[in-house]
Amino acid sequence: MIKNIYKKLLSEKKRNTIREYLQRLLSPLYYGNNFRCNCCNKKFRKFLNKGNIPRNNAQCPFCFSLERTRVLDLYLEKELNLYQSEGVKLLHFAPEYALFRKLKKNKNIIYIDTDINPAYATNVFDITNIPFPDNNFDYIICSHVLGHVPDEHLAIKELVRVLKPNGIAIIMTLLSGKEKTFEDENIQSSEDKLKFYSEFDLCRLHGNDFSNRLEHGGFNVEEIDYRLFFSDE
Repeated sequence: MIKNIYKKLLSEKKRNTIREYLQRLLSPLYYGNNFRCNCCNKKFRKFLNKGNIPRNNAQCPFCFSLERTRVLDLYLEKELNLYQSEGVKLLHFAPEYALFRKLKKNKNIIYIDTDINPAYATNVFDITNIPFPDNNFDYIICSHVLGHVPDEHLAIKELVRVLKPNGIAIIMTLLSGKEKTFEDENIQSSEDKLKFYSEFDLCRLHGNDFSNRLEHGGFNVEEIDYRLFFSDE
């Protein structure tokens, strides 16, 4: 009952803000020297577990970055120098809080973050109907989004349309390790999606043909497994 009243009194965005604030207050309990988060540059004795099948030491206790966020952050910094860029336009779908904090600080970037859910971004619009003209953005970040979009092909065409001819779209997704993407229109319930796609709100589980799907939509694709650029340590 109290939980229902709480939800009625506060929007999802405000609830998220309160939850994040409380977690940051608790983060000193995890301080130590075993792990360093490259997104917030804080050190911890351990990270938080995360996932439907919990992954040990997955989430930063302070900025909430996940493994994929930290890899992406390193790529943006070391390969693209994006945090120090000037005069570029960047469109960021489903912005990760840790990256949003860093990108928003650079006033020399025209930074637009968006999500279909107003609780998670400044702007709200559909990735299959992006309200910007052709050839508009130098960079697009779209991490773990396309698997959730019912009309993925239309979303890819829209991304291609608003990206400048020499622009870069960084697109990441969950991969099954199998050759072909698995999707079945009969899989609709959250329970079945979790069972077959591993997340309750996915529309498909991408396979190794993901690059082909992007190319079919108009992208020139370069596959990068950025983990391989670093030592095991």
